[in-house]
Amino acid sequence: MLIFAPKSQYIEIMTQQEIGNVIKERRKKLGINQQTLADLASVAVNTVVAIERGEGNPQLATLLTILDTLGLQIDINIKQLDYETV
Repeated sequence: MLIFAPKSQYIEIMTQQEIGNVIKERRKKLGINQQTLADLASVAVNTVVAIERGEGNPQLATLLTILDTLGLQIDINIKQLDYETV
């Protein structure tokens, strides 16, 4: 998914499904099941299941905890953009 920004700059945003796929692939690569990931991250297994399916709207802290548990990180750069009004 791409979001148009001024001066022909594009910011890549991963969809919930894409994030879920990354988490699922990493979990499987590590050889752990959803319950084990949930236990290690101190979250409910239903949370892991929903995130992997690209469902729900997890809190950022929960997502960061799961990513950290899997040895992953998310790169977020926040900067002010001057949008042109149409």
